[in-house]
Amino acid sequence: MKVVIAGGTGALGRALAMDLLHAGHEVVVLTRRPGHHRITGTTEVGWDPRDVGAWAHALETDGELAVVNLAGKLVDCRPTEENIRALRESRVIATEALVEAAGRLTRPVDRWLQASTTAIYGDSGEQHITEETPDPISGLPQMTGVVLPWEAAARGANATHRVTIRTSIVLDRGTPALNRLLLPAKLGFGGPIASGRQWFSWIHIDDWLRVARAALGLDSDVTLPDAPVIAATPNPVRNEELMRRLREAIGVPFGLPTPEFVLRLASIGLRTDPLLALTGRHTTSSVLAERGFAFRYPTLESALADLLR
Repeated sequence: MKVVIAGGTGALGRALAMDLLHAGHEVVVLTRRPGHHRITGTTEVGWDPRDVGAWAHALETDGELAVVNLAGKLVDCRPTEENIRALRESRVIATEALVEAAGRLTRPVDRWLQASTTAIYGDSGEQHITEETPDPISGLPQMTGVVLPWEAAARGANATHRVTIRTSIVLDRGTPALNRLLLPAKLGFGGPIASGRQWFSWIHIDDWLRVARAALGLDSDVTLPDAPVIAATPNPVRNEELMRRLREAIGVPFGLPTPEFVLRLASIGLRTDPLLALTGRHTTSSVLAERGFAFRYPTLESALADLLR
């Protein structure tokens, strides 16, 4: 299969590209900066989402074709109006460009993997969310306000089968997400953040890759519907347990709690959004359970043991 990945130089894109190459597939990476983060074995095509004609040929093939849309600005930034607009536009414009390029093909794309995030549900408190939970109409601008138009931009894509993966926090060694979580524990502030009651939904990178392969029709044991699928383990944890498990994994016996006002002050220096730690979601997938998907790392303890050994 020829797989064209937009956003293929990010953490998830690189992991997926290497996974697909290892399985013998042809991987084309659409990138704004060819050569900057090149993955050996891939074909790079420079792209500007505002100039579809310059790169639309990358989707042409005589064989089976898949499009993976992971493009978008990193969410780890201050929630200013300018940054929120950049988060939204980087996703929407890229998605619209891919939809336009696919529309120029003489036949539909066989498989379309549309990235999304469980942040669409915003701060959901104690609500237990699955794919059956109705989508919100509105919510936090940097979360729901970004994801709703992002997903909407992919509707009507010229594709035979399109799966939207609403990804929770992906845990992978050496990535910004896990490093951000480990930092307070290493500095002695590995206790609960604020109340410690906020939910933390997550997935190990290996399990995320298996969900992605299923979305691309490359897993003979699991088929996914043409619909949103939540990529999260069946065992979300509260922030208090998250911090405790992190301390245990790196051998730190204690951790001071982090009051909300301290986190908000620290987030200014770190140039991040404090709501990434202060809000939470209890998200699990009824679709994956119904389709017989078996997680290799269903518990946070097993995931951290693998990633931090």
